Amino acid sequence: MKNLRAAIQFITILPAGPSDHFDAMGMIRWFPVVGLLLGAGLAGFDQVVDRLWGPQTTAVLDVIFMAAVTGAFHLDGLADTADGLCSHRSREQTLEIMKDSRIGAMGVVVLISVLSLKWAGISGLGPHRVLVLILVPAYARGAILCAMRWLEYGRPAGGTGRAFFARKLGWRECWALPATMLLSTGLGPMALGLNAGFVLLVGVVIAYYKRRLGCVTGDMLGALTEMVEAGLFLIASMGGLR
Repeated sequence: MKNLRAAIQFITILPAGPSDHFDAMGMIRWFPVVGLLLGAGLAGFDQVVDRLWGPQTTAVLDVIFMAAVTGAFHLDGLADTADGLCSHRSREQTLEIMKDSRIGAMGVVVLISVLSLKWAGISGLGPHRVLVLILVPAYARGAILCAMRWLEYGRPAGGTGRAFFARKLGWRECWALPATMLLSTGLGPMALGLNAGFVLLVGVVIAYYKRRLGCVTGDMLGALTEMVEAGLFLIASMGGLR
């Protein structure tokens, strides 16, 4: 359980015991499980605030809750990635822009856009609201595993995510992702749309990363997480799937 605790500490601000253990390759397999824990917390929070406010306000508070418990970890990566990829510079210049701690105009625009999509998606959730809130954060963190498996790390000389690419990710590390898909059967027909949407979103983003830079960085993994999360909430709120 040390690796699970380490994964919780790495991608959330939740207390999980001693923080002296760090095994990058060991904690990867637990990322979707951490997503489930985040989703369970989100669903519980949503049930409380929904009794006090209307659906629009509840959705805003849900978005803020997720940003808070993750320490805006992935949102920071989203903004940096947007600044870099939207600069239309060379690969080396793009990677250098992503290292800049300052947020540019494109970072702000994309950040607001993705948060708005999350708000819109959560606002429109129907009867399966609780299970969707639990599962979507798990799917989003499962997307990280897909990118790690199919893309090389873009900063071989060093970087926050370097330790997670010590070796090629095997299928055994990805067990939690199919487990999440299995849990989605509780959504009924919506499960098909959610799983198809996940495959499409992850495939498109990874293909774009590969064509644009031929690699991935920690910031880009964070951006992928946020885009998949927003996209799946939006898909789950579609009239034909609710």
